[in-house]
Amino acid sequence: MTPQQIQLIRSSFEPLKPLAATVAEAFYAQLFNRDPALRALFRGDDMAAQGERLMQMLAAAIELLDRPASLELVLLKLGQRHAGYGVAEAHYASVGAALLDTLAAGLGHGFTPEVREAWTAMYGHVARTMQRGSASQPEPMAA
Repeated sequence: MTPQQIQLIRSSFEPLKPLAATVAEAFYAQLFNRDPALRALFRGDDMAAQGERLMQMLAAAIELLDRPASLELVLLKLGQRHAGYGVAEAHYASVGAALLDTLAAGLGHGFTPEVREAWTAMYGHVARTMQRGSASQPEPMAA
């Protein structure tokens, strides 16, 4: 990612911070609408708490964008954890599309082609790194 892309991500995320709960709720609505089978991965989880964790993870990743080694360690561990929850490689495309749709809706005209490209680059990096972490995690056991 370029320094300009990092700045675009940070500046576009800033107005969403005070709306974190609403943004997270919109994200999960997008995600489950796009891929209803993913709802089963959140077995009775408190979706408000899950949304809070999502927004905290996004904020932490954005903070580490200019420290790639630190970001990589966090994302590898996150990928391992998500593999344990049953997240498969195919799920990452649904998550990425839901994220971009949520950002487009939340930012409106502020979601310019350049901002979209920056977020696409960031999510691509996040997904690839988490998938590498996931590959080092044993398959989840059937319940």
